[in-house]
Amino acid sequence: MSWIHLAVLLPILFAILVPFIYKLVSPKIHTGWFVLVVPLLVFIYLLTFIPNLAAGNTYEASVSWIPAYDIDFVLTVDGLSLLFGLLITGIGSLVIFYSIYYMSKHREALHNFYVYLLLFMGAMLGLVFSDNIYVLYVFWEMTSISSLLLIAYWYERERSRYGAQKSMLITVFGGLAMLAGLIMISMMTGTNSIRDILSQANGLQDHPLFLPAMILILLGAFTKSAQFPFSIWLPDAMEAPTPISAYLHSATMVKAGIYLVARFTAFFGGSAEWFWIVSGVGLITLLYGSVNAVRQTDLKALLAYSTISQLGMIMSMLGLGSAALYFGYGDESTVYGTAIFAAIFHMVNHSTFKGALFMVIGIIDHETGTRDIRKLGGLVRFMPISFTLTVIGSFAMAGLPPFNGFLSKEMFFTALVKASELSIFNVGFIGLLIPIIGWVASVFTFVYCMILVFKTFGGRNKLAKKGKVLHEAPFGLLLSPVILALIVIITFFVPNVMGDYLYKPAFNAILPELHETIKLKEISAWHGFNMELFMTFGVIVFGIVLYKTLRKWFRLYLKYPQALTLNNAYNVGIEKMEKVSGAVTDRYMTGFLRDYLVYIFVFFILMVGGSLFLTGGFILDTSNDSPITIYEAGFVVILVLSGLSVLFAKTRLTAVVSVGALGFLVSFLFVLFRAPDLALTQLVVETVTTTLFLLCFYHLPQLKKEVSKIPFKLTNAVIAILSGVVVTLVALSANGTRMFDSISSYYENSYEIAGAKNIVNAILVDFRGIDTMLEILVLSIAGLGVYTLIKMRGGGDKNEKAK
Repeated sequence: MSWIHLAVLLPILFAILVPFIYKLVSPKIHTGWFVLVVPLLVFIYLLTFIPNLAAGNTYEASVSWIPAYDIDFVLTVDGLSLLFGLLITGIGSLVIFYSIYYMSKHREALHNFYVYLLLFMGAMLGLVFSDNIYVLYVFWEMTSISSLLLIAYWYERERSRYGAQKSMLITVFGGLAMLAGLIMISMMTGTNSIRDILSQANGLQDHPLFLPAMILILLGAFTKSAQFPFSIWLPDAMEAPTPISAYLHSATMVKAGIYLVARFTAFFGGSAEWFWIVSGVGLITLLYGSVNAVRQTDLKALLAYSTISQLGMIMSMLGLGSAALYFGYGDESTVYGTAIFAAIFHMVNHSTFKGALFMVIGIIDHETGTRDIRKLGGLVRFMPISFTLTVIGSFAMAGLPPFNGFLSKEMFFTALVKASELSIFNVGFIGLLIPIIGWVASVFTFVYCMILVFKTFGGRNKLAKKGKVLHEAPFGLLLSPVILALIVIITFFVPNVMGDYLYKPAFNAILPELHETIKLKEISAWHGFNMELFMTFGVIVFGIVLYKTLRKWFRLYLKYPQALTLNNAYNVGIEKMEKVSGAVTDRYMTGFLRDYLVYIFVFFILMVGGSLFLTGGFILDTSNDSPITIYEAGFVVILVLSGLSVLFAKTRLTAVVSVGALGFLVSFLFVLFRAPDLALTQLVVETVTTTLFLLCFYHLPQLKKEVSKIPFKLTNAVIAILSGVVVTLVALSANGTRMFDSISSYYENSYEIAGAKNIVNAILVDFRGIDTMLEILVLSIAGLGVYTLIKMRGGGDKNEKAK
């Protein structure tokens, strides 16, 4: 196992130790101090890759896992995976440090909190570094499970459980769709390696599975990154503690879908379907999130919708930039490839300013006891540092200088303008709407950023009347957002340092075939008086006007019927599905065994019998069967008679003896078939079971003779006869069909393969060892259950006597 494998698995491995650490040190020392070491170590280790990756190198490490199915634990370190890995561990380190001061070591279950957080961190690292599509899927679903636990951390709250369930249902649905898409890609390319898949991108756009695979993979990406219409889970996920919101919903989980789209752009990009779906959904999400953010009164809800908006912006840039793959080599590929570079740049910028904003909102909630904008105001006098951090983060998100968001927003406007000029993919008139939608969404982004700053910190202090003593947060809570805010400002003045060492290697990994021909310009804050700058001036002017007149047009939000909202559609859908499933369940869960058997056998007859009939699967071939001797026929007749005698036995003793006779006769059949080991095993088992039966029935009362008239039911008879006919047809067809060579010859070499002279024991212990072990485990669990029930019953009797 390589060091990169250890780095990826370190958070998951350390999560096992957290409960023991918590038990030893709590409440004397905050558990977070021990957990903080993990992301810091991984972050420092990942930093060592930067110089070599900037020089154009990549790294790959592999551990054999399931080689028979071409599933190995292969990790690839390239520019894209390294950039995400640094975000995951870097922001993760700041979040854990922040949580040490935010999460009380006396009131909170910190062992649960940090176990969930480390599991999520390890899952995200595994996701971005995995080269095998199935390993990627395993880590993908691990993020869904661990995020469920994190969102439901305060599980005693109904809204926390609701938000966790909603995120789980939506993201797991997308994950299953993505898995189907990955399987299709594997079928198309004949490999499970992402690098090998991307190398075969050319020439597969006409494959019949190309479009279905694209749609399914995008479903996974859109659900995870909260794209429209799947974005409804993100605001409800804000019920989690603020450190979780800052980590999951600004830097990590919601970026997983962005990573997936970026990674597979080289495979699907260049096609009209990818261009329109990715850029179209991104722009709609951008507009939807920004418009809805303005109407929010809860600060975290506002940030949630702003996150949806910003994710849509990044997604749209990835879609618009995919046009570069259509043009291939040339100046036009450079023009549109720059949009992908802008997406990478803004993704990092968003992680910094949004992470800082989430932490500041947590500070406001921590110090004031509320996140309701209507109850806040005038905080600038009491919390000047928090105000400064909010201004930096909000203005960066609004795309104002001198903050990093201005640089990437200008590049976004450039992508919008260039997309409107496209002469491919039937852009035409629709292309004119692309910059309009992006610009309108940017205006609303400016408005909600102003709300975040001035409605919270400006005006009069509404909490003073309630006797609330306000003060600035302690140093520990402020340090993490201060670091992020400094990055926001420093990036504006020296953007090309990170551009050369982080953004360009990530860009090269997204477009491995074109990066050498695409000449990226230096990131600059000034490009002269151009359309993008005028669009920025328009955003500021119209944004100020809308903010100043907010009270006059805000009522328009109230006009929209709640019955038509996506949240209402989700709630109604869940309610209807529960009712339908309940009605179906009540229909067959009648409490009568006969009804259950009717459903089972009718389904069996229709599915199995229907399949045999429709496919012509019935085959009767006895040419290879051995002849039936008189002894075998005689034993079969006796077996049938013994079975019938069990049904008509008048005493339990007769029934037990008849059942035992069946078993002993089967052992004689084994002798005739020259299987003495099986015969001996059967004799021993039958002797033991018959003895146990006799011991049990000795202590039970005798059978009483009961005379009752059993009515004849035609339905029962038809189902019974058809079930028997279908089973017989299946047995005969299976016997007459030889699709593969018999496995018996393989078992005959048991001595050479397993070193066993007894073939039966070899099959049970070696060839089916895991199966046998699980059977023993089931018996052991059942035995423990019985023992526990007996002990509990004894304890209960003592308690009753004590009473």
